[in-house]
Amino acid sequence: MTDYNPRAYPPAAVTVDLALLTIRDQQLCVLLIRRSGAPFQGQWALPGGFVRPGEDLPQAARRELAEETGLADTGGHLEQLASYGAPDRDPRMRVVTVAYLALLPGLPAPVAGSDAAAARWAIADEMLADPALLAFDHHAILRDAVERARAKLEYTPLATAFCSAEFTIAELRRVYETVWGVPLDPRNFH
Repeated sequence: MTDYNPRAYPPAAVTVDLALLTIRDQQLCVLLIRRSGAPFQGQWALPGGFVRPGEDLPQAARRELAEETGLADTGGHLEQLASYGAPDRDPRMRVVTVAYLALLPGLPAPVAGSDAAAARWAIADEMLADPALLAFDHHAILRDAVERARAKLEYTPLATAFCSAEFTIAELRRVYETVWGVPLDPRNFH
């Protein structure tokens, strides 16, 4: 057995990134921030940042969401999506991120804060059309988040996460149509 030598390993960091999806104006939208600093200054990115010492991953995700967009205590569905750790995903150093998927209804306009120059809702399909639109590997994270949301609608009641506490069958059907991107026959939806 070999002894552990900390100098044999380069420094690494852990971050969290959030793919927060909602429906606005009959479109599946994602929350984005414009980066105010390097790397990728001025580019759009998913909200996220470094995990602080003593902080667990869900705490870090909620803190970053509040700091960068002003959205706190949003409730709704939050799940760990995947981990991303390509050696060159962040030019500053080796960074492994744990991405979260959040699905929430009726959220207000975000307000940029901390290291975000701006915050906005963007149509997810438009952001997925060109990988160069998002910083880091956030295109891959968003792609995986949308794919997960679409798949989970097939076998879970997750569509209700996009609805208010009380909703009609027609409203629920529109959620499926919006997330899947296809019209559904109202007669067969039940």
